[in-house]
Amino acid sequence: MISVHASLGRLAIVLVRLMALSAVLPILVSCDSLMERSRLRASPPTAHERYAESLRDAGLENTALGGEWLTASDSALRAPFVLALPAREIAVYSRSEARAVAYQVTLREGERLRVAVRVDGVPLSRLYLDLYEVVEDTTRLFRHRASADSMLGAARGDSALTLAYEAERTGSYILRLQPELLRSGRFEVTARTEPTLAFPVAGRDNAAIQSLFGAVRDGGRRDHHGIDIFAPRGTPVVAAASGIVRSVAPNRLGGNVVWLADQRRRQSLYYAHLDRHAVVAGQSVQVGDTIGFVGNTGNARTTAPHLHFGIYRRGHGPVDPLVHVRRQTARAPDITTDASSLGARAVVSGVEVGVQSGTGIQGVTVRLLSRGTSVRIMGAAASRYRIQLDDGTAGYLNATALRVVGTPPRDFGSD
Repeated sequence: MISVHASLGRLAIVLVRLMALSAVLPILVSCDSLMERSRLRASPPTAHERYAESLRDAGLENTALGGEWLTASDSALRAPFVLALPAREIAVYSRSEARAVAYQVTLREGERLRVAVRVDGVPLSRLYLDLYEVVEDTTRLFRHRASADSMLGAARGDSALTLAYEAERTGSYILRLQPELLRSGRFEVTARTEPTLAFPVAGRDNAAIQSLFGAVRDGGRRDHHGIDIFAPRGTPVVAAASGIVRSVAPNRLGGNVVWLADQRRRQSLYYAHLDRHAVVAGQSVQVGDTIGFVGNTGNARTTAPHLHFGIYRRGHGPVDPLVHVRRQTARAPDITTDASSLGARAVVSGVEVGVQSGTGIQGVTVRLLSRGTSVRIMGAAASRYRIQLDDGTAGYLNATALRVVGTPPRDFGSD
């Protein structure tokens, strides 16, 4: 087998040539491995896939590090760390290893995921960030959903890779981060969710929502197909999305209503019990434009003024609007561990501790470690270190369960 040092020498020469030719590499490429080719669907090919194909074209898949890089792309997806959102992690990677890191998150329909990765030691254009949806959990089928545009970010002089994605379905999604070969450095990843729509009543927040989707109405004869947002009469009601006013015709239940077509998301937004309108049918509106004013018309005449807000999706009927508009108030926990220890060796100081697969309660114990077990510290999140054993097992341990016994090697520093 080719040694790591020999591989580094050969790879360095070939990669210099690849970088020079990157602007003219063909776009027609495949996915990272034979296994991925049948499971990952992305059109056109992602930057990660183009780089993987360039390694194969150069014959680097038969070298120790080249083959490890291609394998790591796939294996990271199949063994992701479970990330509780919102989250923040600082981590390192080494030029002597070819690894990828993947984080699994749960998204709900109506949420937008926002991810930012700030890096030290490697240009943004040499780092790949991709998002996959877990289509079938038992067989680990994945569908590519989004990528960070690293080349555009580098051209604009951005300080971070950024990715945003609106979840069309509730389920599990995996973020994969992987640098090019022969890269060392440190990165900080932050991930959070936010609603896809603007709050539909000006100056109000979550506390104004007092009646939820699915509540029984009319003695059980019907369900509540929306949420009620209470506010003083005359409070402006605003467009939660840009779109076209489809109708302002009143009806018996809703009184003065507005139907707004959110064409981007193939859904209609329904505003009811308005005191009066501020738009007409056929009018184009932008997010935040006033379309009416809070009232209690229709069957709300005996209740306090409020907006009934509903969402109707083509082919699905009414959907719960709460996730689509509720503001997120949680923040990522502060990192309280010693980030200067990233890349260093440590030993387990407890009698027996469990390595967790994630940063929150969703994680499970992947292995029990006895006192004195040697690990390498690869990342820090909240009060935990992400560690890696020599056999590749990785997960999270409380920082108090470890004793650092060395300093980070040079190949974990910045390029």
